Amino acid sequence: MRVKETTIQAYDSLKANKLRSFLTLLALVIGVFSVIVSTTAVAVLDNYFKNTMSIMGTDVINVSKTPSVQMGSLSDDIRNRKDIDFTTAEELEDQMRIGRGMSPDETFGVAKISFEEEETEPNVRITGSNENYLNNNSYELEDGRNFTGDDIQYGRNVVILGKDVQNVLFKNQYPIGKQIRFSGKPYTVVGILEPKGQIFGQSFDNFVLMPYTTAINVYGGNRNINIQVRAPEIDFINETVDEITGILRVIRKVNPGENNDFEIATNETLSGTFDTFTAALYIGGFAIGFITLLGAGIGVMNIMLVSVSERTREIGIRKAVGATRKAIVSQFLMEAVFICQIGGIIGMILGIGVGNLMAVWIETEAVVPVWSVAGGFLGMLIIGLVFGVYPAYKASKLDPIESLRYE
Repeated sequence: MRVKETTIQAYDSLKANKLRSFLTLLALVIGVFSVIVSTTAVAVLDNYFKNTMSIMGTDVINVSKTPSVQMGSLSDDIRNRKDIDFTTAEELEDQMRIGRGMSPDETFGVAKISFEEEETEPNVRITGSNENYLNNNSYELEDGRNFTGDDIQYGRNVVILGKDVQNVLFKNQYPIGKQIRFSGKPYTVVGILEPKGQIFGQSFDNFVLMPYTTAINVYGGNRNINIQVRAPEIDFINETVDEITGILRVIRKVNPGENNDFEIATNETLSGTFDTFTAALYIGGFAIGFITLLGAGIGVMNIMLVSVSERTREIGIRKAVGATRKAIVSQFLMEAVFICQIGGIIGMILGIGVGNLMAVWIETEAVVPVWSVAGGFLGMLIIGLVFGVYPAYKASKLDPIESLRYE
């Protein structure tokens, strides 16, 4: 029997039983939707994470007291670690031979920044670091200059502005050389940065960068910080990590055989952690979808069995005029596959659309998980065949004489 004819018959069968077909389709749509929406949302996050990591640079090593990515609560051993302070950062810089461009990374607080009659919201991050911060975090100067060694050594009141701050304070003026105020002190703007964007609604450009020595004088230096170090080349990442580890163990007096009391992360380690997290999300989404689709498949089998019973006389007439068992099986299998594919298509469209709301929320490009869509079509084909084969077989085994007598 030709595919076109069986497809038309399948459509007519669904149309004849609208409510029953709708309920079966609904179960299929929910099952496919639950799989596709989760895989789409995770694919958006994965894509955004990789883009963000490429922005941050592949040769930068991050040192912190606690893990950069945390799943669950911290253990007591981690919480009770000694802070990493500015003295540790300076000693590390003095002793490094392979690593380059050490920069402390600390947000000293948030403040309202003012210039003449203009002022920002009181949510601008005050970040303290040195001349290596811009390079380590892939910021580009739009105009002005970076910090100098003297700015750091003498704790000068100079700042570099993120783009968001510049846009608020200097709508009609050139900012370089102007004085802004925050935390009760004046600071001279020596540089402005090109925009970098945001992640999860948090802007990379809503901050003021000042020498960490200046920040210590204003806000105090008794605090835990992160440290960034750049490898001389991407091929020397492992050697640089080993050097940093050895130096910090000596500085922090970690005894031989004891675990490190600090964390070292690279893009590769962060990607591995994130991949583990996304894999768990994928598995969870597929598990939920599988259970839902299993129930939907049983519903497909039920509707097909009912259809066989209702169309017993039709089957008898077809057999009487020469229809083979193969033709009967093909017809009912096609109907099962047809209803599954219709439900799959609707579920995939809804799943991709809702999943990409994540892309809208974090302001990144939309993602269509092609492998997931292809898997959806294949999965619906398998569901239709597996749960449609028994009703189709039952229909093909009906006796034509008895079927013609059926009322």
